[in-house]
Amino acid sequence: MECVVRPCRAEDCVEVMRMIRELAEFEKLPDQVQINDQVLREDGFANDPFYRCLVAEVPPEYRSRDGHTIVGYGLYFFTYSTWKGRNIYMEDLYIMPEFRGIDLEENRMNLGSPGICTPNYAGKGIGKKLMSKIAEIGVENRCIEMKFVVLDWNQAAIDFYQSQGAVDLTAAEGWHFFHFKGDALVRLAQGQTGL
Repeated sequence: MECVVRPCRAEDCVEVMRMIRELAEFEKLPDQVQINDQVLREDGFANDPFYRCLVAEVPPEYRSRDGHTIVGYGLYFFTYSTWKGRNIYMEDLYIMPEFRGIDLEENRMNLGSPGICTPNYAGKGIGKKLMSKIAEIGVENRCIEMKFVVLDWNQAAIDFYQSQGAVDLTAAEGWHFFHFKGDALVRLAQGQTGL
């Protein structure tokens, strides 16, 4: 039995929220998380959802050290390029650290103790399965591109994505990613200018 990548269900939002917090800790931005599992549930499972999500679930015998069987997630949504057409945007791809690079089938006999995966077989892991499934969903929906951002200091992620064929648009085309948030967004919505 291997890791199953499946659509997130509303009841999975507590587990996804746990991993969102883990990701924020890793990215050294824990104070930036302003939602909870209820908001995640409302935004993802309403009549017109703002996002879609896949989860990676392992069998109980491969659970995490803390007893979790949902060990990763990929959150995505659809966007549109006026130059190229349909796009899929991967907001997050996260795998719990103890499950990164693990091929569960190959490592059935290599568990340090029940539920604790110890070996590292890079390139055969859960992250690639999740990302490939998001790409498959994009292709099925006639998307031309899959876009995402990576922190400039996360060289392991940059190397992983580039090894899969991703192109760094900041380096290749000089694009910069901007946002308006909080008061700046409200001022813009009200037609005000400046800081």
